[in-house]
Amino acid sequence: MQVSPKDILFVAQFVQELTGVVLDETKAYLVESRLSGLARTAGCASYQELCQKARSSGDRRLQDQVIDAITTHETLFFRDNSPFEALRQKVVPELVAAKARPPARRKIRIWSAACSTGQEPYSIAMTLWDTIPDVLAWDVNILGTDISDSAVTQASLGRFSSHEIQRGMNPAMLAKFFRQEAGGWKVKDELRSLVSFRRCNLLDSLGGLGPFDVIFCRNVAIYFSGETRRNLFLRLADHLTPDGYLFVGASESLSDLGPRFAPQYHGRTIHYRPNRTAKPEPVMRPVGAG
Repeated sequence: MQVSPKDILFVAQFVQELTGVVLDETKAYLVESRLSGLARTAGCASYQELCQKARSSGDRRLQDQVIDAITTHETLFFRDNSPFEALRQKVVPELVAAKARPPARRKIRIWSAACSTGQEPYSIAMTLWDTIPDVLAWDVNILGTDISDSAVTQASLGRFSSHEIQRGMNPAMLAKFFRQEAGGWKVKDELRSLVSFRRCNLLDSLGGLGPFDVIFCRNVAIYFSGETRRNLFLRLADHLTPDGYLFVGASESLSDLGPRFAPQYHGRTIHYRPNRTAKPEPVMRPVGAG
């Protein structure tokens, strides 16, 4: 099924409505490779007809199939390890020190937004487990959300193929936190108890979520328009605690969003504390940074 320029415009508009992801005329190959099979299965003669059918019928299942086909589910355990080192060495010790003293509650809330099939929230859980000696005595919840129902379902099961495990998981962590099953590995129940999952479209209202001590929102806003990206991070800041931490992708920068989003550095990691009311920490740039 050939992709016409009109198809691209129609698909791009529909995809942006659903997900915020911006496509342009250079993405004809992506539309053709990812949507042609779905269009045939849905009995549609063109990509326009597929989008019209999904939009006009309110067919949530078909809409989800378009979302699954177009969105990128690239993920792995401990992806770009530096944020997890920042959690281990700085963020979690600071949270524990602040929350272990009365009248504070021993409660930690972390959100992994756009978590795909769950490798990021489980990586966060493993980091907390290894950093807080009595972690099960704390009220910990790591929330993983994604726009894809199928991704959330897989994440909730906590089952991963051997191929998925090999991407980022070291043998010590594997032995400690997973048990082997036919065809792959499953997260052990104790670690699974720290994590919950739900579907969430980041374009929708985020009411009912938070506040969070830490939010990971990495490598998703790079696909959004400038306005949608700005709106997203301002809304995420509203769901952080006053001293909360925000982590974005290694190639992302939020400094254009204003002084609230001045970068903070820990080792090779950049993070943000947009709601912090205390005097900002001195900015320590990584060795070799310009």
